[in-house]
This record gives sequence, C-alpha cells and structure tokens, in this order.
Amino acid sequence: MKHIIVLFLFFQLFAVSAFGQQYKYHIVKRGETTAEIARMYNVTEETIFRYNPDARKGISPNTKLVVPLSGERLTDREIRFREHRVQRKETLFSLSQQYNVSIDDIKRFNKHLYSEELRRGERIRIPLNLPKEEQEPRRETSGVNPLDLTVKEHVVLPQETLYGISRKYNITIADLQRLNPNMDTLQPGMVLKVRNGNVEKVIKVEGDLFKYYQVQPQETLFSLTRRFGISRDSLLTLNPALADGLKSGMVLKIPNKEDLEYDSYSEESIVNLENRIMNYDTKNLVVMLPFHLNKIVKTDTSDNTSERIRKDRVLQISLDFYSGVLMAIDSAKAKGISTRLKVYDTQQNAGKVHTILNTNDFSNVDAVIGPLVESTAQAAASGLERQGIPVVSPFSKNGGGSLDNFLQARPSDEILSQTMISYISENADGKNLVIIADASSSAKKQQLMGAFPSARIVNPKEGSYIDQEELTAALVEGRPNWVILEANKIGVISNATSYLNSLADKYKITLFTTDRNNSFESDNISNRHLSKLNFHYPSVDKVYSPEANRAFIKKYSQKYGVVPNRYAVRGFDITYDVLLRLASSGDLYSSLKEEGTTQYVENKFDYDAGSTGGFANKAIYIMAYDKDLNLKVVQ
Repeated sequence: MKHIIVLFLFFQLFAVSAFGQQYKYHIVKRGETTAEIARMYNVTEETIFRYNPDARKGISPNTKLVVPLSGERLTDREIRFREHRVQRKETLFSLSQQYNVSIDDIKRFNKHLYSEELRRGERIRIPLNLPKEEQEPRRETSGVNPLDLTVKEHVVLPQETLYGISRKYNITIADLQRLNPNMDTLQPGMVLKVRNGNVEKVIKVEGDLFKYYQVQPQETLFSLTRRFGISRDSLLTLNPALADGLKSGMVLKIPNKEDLEYDSYSEESIVNLENRIMNYDTKNLVVMLPFHLNKIVKTDTSDNTSERIRKDRVLQISLDFYSGVLMAIDSAKAKGISTRLKVYDTQQNAGKVHTILNTNDFSNVDAVIGPLVESTAQAAASGLERQGIPVVSPFSKNGGGSLDNFLQARPSDEILSQTMISYISENADGKNLVIIADASSSAKKQQLMGAFPSARIVNPKEGSYIDQEELTAALVEGRPNWVILEANKIGVISNATSYLNSLADKYKITLFTTDRNNSFESDNISNRHLSKLNFHYPSVDKVYSPEANRAFIKKYSQKYGVVPNRYAVRGFDITYDVLLRLASSGDLYSSLKEEGTTQYVENKFDYDAGSTGGFANKAIYIMAYDKDLNLKVVQ
C-alpha cells in the first residue's frame, strides 16, 4: 500500500486530478501575462498566484501553471494595497487587527515573512479589499481574543499535506482524521472539516523540532534560558524580534528537545546545520530515479500495479527512497526552506539520462540526487559537469572518476575497511590479535598482516573447515583476544563463529571484520553467536533508535502506514543534508568544504575532495552487537 501511495504522489508531479474541483495545467505561451491567463479561465489573478506562488515573481514561456477550472469567479475590482511602515512594538497580529485581514494574507503578499520576523522600519504591503473568496482562513496566534473553535471547511490545494494543514490550523493530524473519518488519500479540491486548535502557554507542534511559548509577566531572558536549557544567543537567533526587547505576551520559538526527529547531535564533532540556516531562497532540486513508469500503463488496475511493484526490486527501492525525499522536503519546509522539486524517471538507462538532460532546462538547478545505478549516476554527472551542477549518488561504491561535480554519498568499501583497521590499531594495545581469512580474502589478509605483523594466522582447511585445535592454540587465556574474520564463504563464517562461541566462556573473545558482506546475513550464521562474541563491523549506516527517532517514525507512519525501511531513511537523510547544506551556505560546494560531519536518522556525511575529482563521503560507523542482541554504535 505504501508503494501505491508514493507512486500516486509521483504521478501528482505531472498531472493534478481533482475531487469536487477540477484543475488543469496551463503552459505559458510567449508574451502571456498572469492577468491574461486569469481572464482566460475566469478567475482572479490572485487565484493564479495562490496556486502558483512563484508566478508572482514573473512567468516565462513553457512554464506550467495550475489553474482551477470551476468554482471561483472573477471579481469586479482589483485588489488595492496600502504600504505600511512597521513601527516599534508592532506585530503581525496587531497589524491584522488594525487592517482587519488575516496574518496569512499579510504573509501571502510579503513572502519574506514566512521565514523572517517583522523588522522595524521596513515597508510591507497590506491588502485592503480582498474578495471574501480570496481570503485565507483566519488563524489568530494571540491569546488576547478568544479563538474561533467552530468547525469550518478547508479546500485542499495542490501539493498540500496533512502535516501542512495541521500546522495551518494548529491541530494534530489525529484531530484532522477524527473530523474527517472517511478521508483516504488527500487530493486537490477535497473539502475537509477543520477547526482552530487551542493556544496554550506552550504549544508542541506535531512532528516538529520546535514548540512555541507565550511569554508571561515578569519573565526575563535569563529565566527563559534556564527554563528551556537554551543559550541567550540561540534564543535571539530563533526570535529576531527580541532585539527590541522581551515583552509579556510575545510568542517565542523554542527548540523542542523532547521530540527530535533524529538523534543527530550526540557527538561533539557533529555539526548541526539547522542552527546555521541563513539562505532562505527556494532550492531547486532534481531527483532522478528508475521508476520504469513506461512499464506501468494507464490501463493497469491497482492490483496489477501492486503486482508489478512486488516483482520489481529496483522500483521498490526507488519508491522507498522517494518517500524519504518527500519527508525531507516537508521537514525542510518546517524550517523555512522551500523546495522546487522536479522528478525524472531514468528507467535505469544511461541513454534515457542523456535524453532528460538534453530536453530539459537545468540552468537553475542547485543539486541533483540520483540516479541510483552507478552508470546512470556517472552519465548524469558527466552531462552536467560543464554547468557545475552537483550530482549526489546515493548508493555508488565508486567515485565518478575525474568528474568534479560527482558526490559519492556512500563511503567506499576501501574507506570502510581502512576505518575498521584504524579502529583496531588504535585500540590494540594489550590485545592478542588473530586473523582468519579464506582464499577469496587473500588480498585483505596481506593488508591485515602488514598492519598487524604480530597477529597470529589461522588458515581454513579444505576451503571452509577450521581446525579447532589450531584456533584454540592461537588464543591466549587471560588476555583479550581480538579475532579478525575475513571471509565470503558461508561455511567459513559459520564454522569460525561456532567454534569461537564454544570457546568464549574460557577465553575473552571479540570478533571483528572489515567487510560484513551478505554471507554474514545467512540463516546458517547464528546472531546469538555474534552477540556473544561482541561482533564489530564497519557500516555505512546505523540502526535507528525507535525512541530517539520517534517523531520521524511517527510522521512517516502517519503518511504511509508503515515504519520507514533503510532505503526510505537514506532518501530522507541524503535529501535533508543537501537542503540544509544549501541553506547554510551559498552553494553545495561551499558547504562541502566548510562544514564538518553531519548526522541524521541513520546516516552521517563528511565529504572529502577526491584525488582525481569530485567528493566522497568518508563518515562511517563502527557497529557492535551487545549481549542482548542489540546493535550499538561504538565509533
């Protein structure tokens, strides 16, 4: 079911279907204006802007505009504005009361106020005669006047989400679902029952990293920093209006430490880019994934589509990854970062990638995420290298050769191995080292012998048999025995772990590998044996903690009906990292050079410039089993 939902969201990028209200795409012709287009469809120009906010900055030929086909009428008068110069102590709420307009309407005609505070002395536009049907639902944010708690109607706009609607009315998604028990998948034009939520002293925003606090009489900045465990500088950064002084009744933005989406800042070396956001320009992001939509025809039923998805592993991964991308865009939006997303189906074909690049305008693109397959990712990077557009490869194990714009988000196997060897070397004092390597791992064996010349060697017999007496002779009683197992054969791994487990009560044994390949996943390998041996291995990602990441898991589960898998989490982590890097620097390349290690739900990122070109992520985890079969991060 989740894959069907994600596929539906993907199709929404190309066609807007309606329920109760019909929409269509209008392709702008050369010389057309928004006023002319509005008259053509018998709607107001403000309606065009409401459905296409970027059109306010101007439209260009071949731009697609979403236009409602019915239900809205052209007003007889144009909207008039008053230019207002902001005075000391004025707030959006006081201006909304003074001019009898909603706060959302003020923001709608002054876009910077979606992410910035009012500044004394600035000039803003106040709409004076908005037609009733053009006004946004009023949402008062002050506790001075009683709130309107009556049930009202909300018309779903294109690309709106339950999360966005719940934020607009300050109610939870669960409240929305209770008000609309027959609601299934959101579609543009649906009419939902909504009501404004209660304003309390502290409002916990559903699924967000912040809460809002209304300042009480006699409170000071010092008392607030002590109350919420936040520095004075951080409080001022989050609430620029404090520069004019703290006032009773102000609503402040406070970090919601109890509801973090990911356990991202537990290490001192981790950089929190959310505290460094300074570029609020809309980010232009392209995602390239092999959806193989050419194989899913319009006549397919839901059952046929589900069967196709079940049989196509690449499509499953693409849809999971894409679901994480959408979650990241929602999370970035909550931080004031808007994203203009374009998605292309690469069909797992380099030729298709070249066609996409040659038939679309990439001149304003900030970053490309994907494609998944290494050959197509390199094709995309090669085609965009001259324009300097960074291409982030989510799963490639190898770099892009000499391509300067290729970002390898997955650390290479060589980096994984070297990091594990360095970890062992740094902690090897007083340890008895033993190396077990099968025939397929002879090169790794030589590398380990070079790094640990005093290590004892145990060679498997007849391909996979380990002599227990030889293994026992290599162990030392009374000292920690660190055994490094390098093998691709299931028989060697099973044989070695079984023998070591039987000896673990007498000898203190810890098991390591530089390559936890698929053979370690075999049903013939006992996880209880690995747990008893405190098995250590290098990993691209960690297993996320349901407790530490409960907000992210809850939000994802509400949207898709299941908990996220590792592909969905990787889609979130990579996309959120890219968006935060773009928002904290002038461009992605500057962030790669200036910022340190970032960390999210399961993945962390620290890019180094490659010797021949491009950038490679070198940040990995050292994972270990504990005695209760739990995986822990040890480095």
